[in-house]
Amino acid sequence: MEFYPVAIEKLIEEFAKLPSIGHKTAQRLTLHILNLPKDEVEEFAKALVQARGTIKYCSVCGNYTDKDPCAICGNPNRDKALICVVEQAKDIISMEKVKEFNGVYHVLHGNISPMAGRGPSDIRIKELITRMSGDVTEVIVATNPNIEGEATAMYISKILKPLGVKVTRIAHGIPVGGDLEYADEVTLSKALEGRKEI
Repeated sequence: MEFYPVAIEKLIEEFAKLPSIGHKTAQRLTLHILNLPKDEVEEFAKALVQARGTIKYCSVCGNYTDKDPCAICGNPNRDKALICVVEQAKDIISMEKVKEFNGVYHVLHGNISPMAGRGPSDIRIKELITRMSGDVTEVIVATNPNIEGEATAMYISKILKPLGVKVTRIAHGIPVGGDLEYADEVTLSKALEGRKEI
C-alpha cells in the first residue's frame, strides 16, 4: 500500500541509504525538504552537486580537499616528520579539534578485516610506505580500538619498523568522566597498558 507519490517514496529511499538514517528519519527529512521554499531546496541540491563535483582526495594524505595538496599537507608550519594514520578522513576532524597534534595525516580509507574480506591491498598501505623517507621520524597509529583497528595497527607496525621508523599507538582506556565499575576488561587492560608517570 503506497502512502506517498512515487517521487516522495524515491526521495525517502535515497535518504535512507545514508549512514545512520533509518526509514522514519528519511521520511522526516523528505517531508522537511518538501516544506522548504523552492529556492532553499535548489540551494541544497546545488550544494550537494557542487561538493560531489569539486571535492577530491589529497594526493599526499588521502583527506578530502578542493585543492591538491590539502590545507594540512600544504601548510609549511606542520611537522612533516610526524604522521598520524587514521581510518577515515572524518577522523582527522576529531584529531584537529584537540589542537594538540601539529604533524600531518595519512588516511587509510578503511581497515584490515579478514572477516569482511578486506586485506592490506584494499586500504592505502602502499601509499603510506611510499611516504616513508629519512624525514619521517614517527608514525602514530590512530585506528579505532576494535578488532579491525588493532589488526590494522599491528600490520602497520610490522611493515614500518624494519624501515627504522618509530611506530606508536594512541592510548586507549577510561574516558574522562567515566566510572571504573562500568569499564569492561579490555578497556581496563588498555588503560593499564597506557599508563604514564604523574
